[in-house]
Amino acid sequence: MGKIDFRTADDRPFWQQRGWQLSAAFLVLVLCSGVVTALAGVSGGGSDGERAAAAGPLGAGVADGQSRPAGCRTDDADQRPPQRAPDDVTWRPLNGAKIPVSPSAGPVQESGTVLWCFAHTPMGAVMAANVIPRHMSGAEWKTVTEQQVVAGVDRDVFVARRSSLPVSSTQYTANTLAGFMLLSYAPESATVRLLIRQSPAVYGTADFDLAWDGGDWKLRPLSGGELHTPVTAVTANGGFVMWKV
Repeated sequence: MGKIDFRTADDRPFWQQRGWQLSAAFLVLVLCSGVVTALAGVSGGGSDGERAAAAGPLGAGVADGQSRPAGCRTDDADQRPPQRAPDDVTWRPLNGAKIPVSPSAGPVQESGTVLWCFAHTPMGAVMAANVIPRHMSGAEWKTVTEQQVVAGVDRDVFVARRSSLPVSSTQYTANTLAGFMLLSYAPESATVRLLIRQSPAVYGTADFDLAWDGGDWKLRPLSGGELHTPVTAVTANGGFVMWKV
């Protein structure tokens, strides 16, 4: 199955622009003259003890890169682009906000601070884009980065940047995540645009790349260590699948 691109020509200039914005607690989404706070970044590194803790189910991956890690089983039959949020989604508090979890799309496993085992489907990729970045504002960011961000030079750059920032206890509202749009999908990669609510009439959007790596969806850093594209302000939610919150 080849990669299917769902973007229109009008979307491409925005997607080609890359930027990196990160606060100590969250990604700080700058919208016009205001600030929207949504998802946060994560990364690896640390002491030998921290690295040992990071060697969880996804730390080393699996031999062929495609098989599921032990204990991870999902129904991967539905390969259609999602037109609605799964009916089985519930919302779980994490680092001062809430994330969606789904028994059908994932994450269906939890190992320490790592929420993992996403369905190998378009909706599974969407769930990973909504869940993994939320860890980046917490003390667990090193462990999560080690296991759920694709290794390489760009991840190393992200780690160096994130390591210079403290972990904040700032709290944020549960309705930060408003919706999502699947921009492209293939069995080995996906791009998901997240819609973050600032107010009833103002939203921000940012795009996340994901890769099927080590038998699960992981964030793929952009060139230069960014975890997402520059945030763009929008005043309408047309084209997005909205979360039921």
